Amino acid sequence: MKATPKGMRVHIGLFGRRNVGKSSLLNALTRQEVSIVSDVPGTTTDPVEKPMELPPLGPVLFIDTAGIDDEGALGEVRAGRTRQVFERTDLGILVAAGADWGSFEEGVLGELERRKIPVIVVFNKSDLGAPAPATLRDLEKRKIPVVVTAAGLGRGIGGLREALVRSAPEEFLEAPPILGDLIAPGSMVVLVVPIDLEAPRGRLILPQVQSIRDVLDHDSCCLVVKERELRTALGRLRESPALVVTDSQVFLRVAGDVPDGVPLTSFSILFARLKGDLAEFVRGVKAVDRLRAGDRVLVLESCAHHPIGEDIGRVKIPRWIRQYTGADLEFVHLQGHDFPEEIGAYQLVIHCGSCMLNRREVLSRILRCREAGVPITNYGVAITYSLGVLDRALSPFPGFRGGR
Repeated sequence: MKATPKGMRVHIGLFGRRNVGKSSLLNALTRQEVSIVSDVPGTTTDPVEKPMELPPLGPVLFIDTAGIDDEGALGEVRAGRTRQVFERTDLGILVAAGADWGSFEEGVLGELERRKIPVIVVFNKSDLGAPAPATLRDLEKRKIPVVVTAAGLGRGIGGLREALVRSAPEEFLEAPPILGDLIAPGSMVVLVVPIDLEAPRGRLILPQVQSIRDVLDHDSCCLVVKERELRTALGRLRESPALVVTDSQVFLRVAGDVPDGVPLTSFSILFARLKGDLAEFVRGVKAVDRLRAGDRVLVLESCAHHPIGEDIGRVKIPRWIRQYTGADLEFVHLQGHDFPEEIGAYQLVIHCGSCMLNRREVLSRILRCREAGVPITNYGVAITYSLGVLDRALSPFPGFRGGR
């Protein structure tokens, strides 16, 4: 389970004031000393992540946060990092101490509800005080699950685990397919995998591996080839494949080798659907036509890799977009979980395939762009649009057309 990528885990965030026992609660849940426990407020400085197995959800990632009420300049930095955790939380745990409940807790609860994140309220340190009956009645009326614990004594932890399983989003109990719904059992799928400078030595990148597994899980066959061998491989098949999936960087070349009647798409577009909102990305890419000289384009890369040579996000996409628009554009790059507060300073956001992020974080980013009126698209959609083959890339998905 430790090998399961973070992006495939249910992200469970623990939120609350300083010194309400979030770290003790996490240690009790994981049965390990993951977070430092102290009576000194603000002991947790940065979000602490702990991957574990939580049946029947499977692999999860607990994120213990610094208190959002942290004080001072350094405290504001810590609280800012905690607020970033909202962006990638699939399931929230709001921790209050004993009978403490006020506007602060209501504010955190409101933020989770605004983002449509399911939440469990935990009244910890119950050995020091009980929650007010009126507060419990109000939360019950709002259909918010409540668990009373004393993490330091191990009380109520079993009930919290049960509440986590009951409250988890339905999609995590049955993971959506990457491409299995696009093919029938027994189909042949061809995956085109370039081996270039950025390909990890001795292995494939995560979307390729996950796609292979998804084909096998749906009782179909998988043929993996480099782009240079594709035409020869297709010629050896007795019948046309049900689907061809390629790396976005070589889409134009692959489209020339794959017959028009064969559905063709890219790994990035498959992950745009899996991790985000493909329809939103298709709508957002039309903003490329409105870009003018001096406009700013934000490129978001979930991987924290060191760029090498013709990097897709830093070299190729900027080049293709500039060639398409004929405009001198400014491209800004951010990696990992970084996301700007002033998203309105950009005319377009281009997101990577998000194999290292969970779906909640990608959807949160889409929501923030929508609220700011900034169009957002995805690597694969942007590449195929700028090369004039987006309609071909959307051919496996009923009802989608790229257009111009």
